[in-house]
Amino acid sequence: MNQMTLLRNPKQRKLLFSAGLSWMFDAMDVGMISFVVAALAKEWKLGPEQIGLLTSINSLGMAAGAAAAGILADRFGRKPVLLWTLLIFSVASGLSAFAAGFAILCVLRFVAGFGLGGELPVASTLVSESMPAAERGRAVVLLESFWAVGWIVSALIAFFIIPDYGWRIAFAIGAVPALYALYLRRAIDDSPRFAEIKKAPVSLRNRIAAVWSAEYRRSTIMLWILWFTVVFSYYGMFLWLPTVMVLKGFSLVRSFEYVLIMTLAQLPGYFTAAYLIEKFGRKFVLVVYLLFTAVSAAWFGNATTEGMLLAAGICLSFFNLGAWGGMYAYTPELYPTAIRSTGAGLATSFGRIGGIIAPLLVGVLVGREMAIGSIFMIFFVTIIIGALAVLFLGKETKGTELL
Repeated sequence: MNQMTLLRNPKQRKLLFSAGLSWMFDAMDVGMISFVVAALAKEWKLGPEQIGLLTSINSLGMAAGAAAAGILADRFGRKPVLLWTLLIFSVASGLSAFAAGFAILCVLRFVAGFGLGGELPVASTLVSESMPAAERGRAVVLLESFWAVGWIVSALIAFFIIPDYGWRIAFAIGAVPALYALYLRRAIDDSPRFAEIKKAPVSLRNRIAAVWSAEYRRSTIMLWILWFTVVFSYYGMFLWLPTVMVLKGFSLVRSFEYVLIMTLAQLPGYFTAAYLIEKFGRKFVLVVYLLFTAVSAAWFGNATTEGMLLAAGICLSFFNLGAWGGMYAYTPELYPTAIRSTGAGLATSFGRIGGIIAPLLVGVLVGREMAIGSIFMIFFVTIIIGALAVLFLGKETKGTELL
C-alpha cells in the first residue's frame, strides 16, 4: 500500500487533512516563537537567559497540556478534547499580540503551550485509532508532515511580515485556528474505539497504574526516554536556529531565509519516513533517523562555512522530523484503547520537560560564551541515548491490530 491508497478513502482522507490542518496551526505557533524571539531580543533588549525562559515557558505549558489532555481524552473522548485544546492555544496566541511586557507574554505563552501540547497526542491517537493496521503508521507520519507545513508558513511570515510589520502581527495570525475549530466540530467523528470503552470507563488511578504495570512498564520507560531525548534536542536546536545563525554572523533577515530553506527539508524527511515505516517497521525508522540526526547535529554545531551550515541544517531537519513522525506513529500503538491516550499523554508530557530544560540550558551556555559546537555535542549525545533506548527496549508494532 502507498500513500495514495490511504488518500482514496474519503472518510480517512477527511480525518487526516482535518486533523493535519490543526497540527499545521500548532507548528505555525511554535515556529513563530523561534522567529519572534530573534526579533524581540532586539526590540526589548532581551538577554540569552530571557530568550531561553520564554521558549521554556511555552514547553512548560505543553507538558501540563499533554498530561491533562491525554487523561481527559480517555474519559471524555478524543474529538471534544481536540477542539478545546485548539481553542485554548489559538485564543492565547492571538492575545500574545497585545502583550505589553515580558511577564505577560510569558503567561500567555504558557496558556498557548497548554492548548498546543494537549492537542498533539490527542490528534495522533484519534488518527491512529481510526485507520486500518496496514496504513496506521503511514497515516500518523503523514499527519506529522503537516508540522513541516506549519513551520514553512511561520518561516514565510517571519521572512515577509516580521521585518516590515513587527512581531505582534505574527501572533495575531495565530488566532485564526479558533475559527477552524468551529469547522472541525462538524467535520470529524470521534474514534470508533473510544465508543467501545465509553461504556465501561477506567478510573484515572487504574489507568496510570496500568501504564506502569508489568505488561507495559518496559514500553513506558522506553517511550519516556525517547520522548525526553527527542524533545530536548529538537527544542534546544530548532527554537535557537535563527538566533544561532545571528551569533554565527548572519543578519536577522538572512538567518530567517536560511531557516526557511532548512525547514523545507522537513517535508521529504516525513515522506521518506512515511514510506519506510510500513516497509521496514517503526524501530528501523526511529533508530536510523535518530542516528543520522545525531551526526547532523554535530556537523551543524561545528560547521565553519556558509555551505556547510546550510547542508548540515538541511540534514538536521530531514532526519529529525522524520524521527518525530515515527515517534508519533509508534507511541499510541504500545497501549490498549482504554489507556492509550493517557499513556501517550504522559510520555509526551515527560518529553516536554526536555523542551523546558533545553532552551534554558542553551540560553545559559550562550550567555557564558560556550562554543556553539560544544553545545550541539550535548544534543549529539542525547539523541544517541534515545536511539539506543528504542533499539534495546522497544518492540516492533508494524502491522499489529490495536487492542
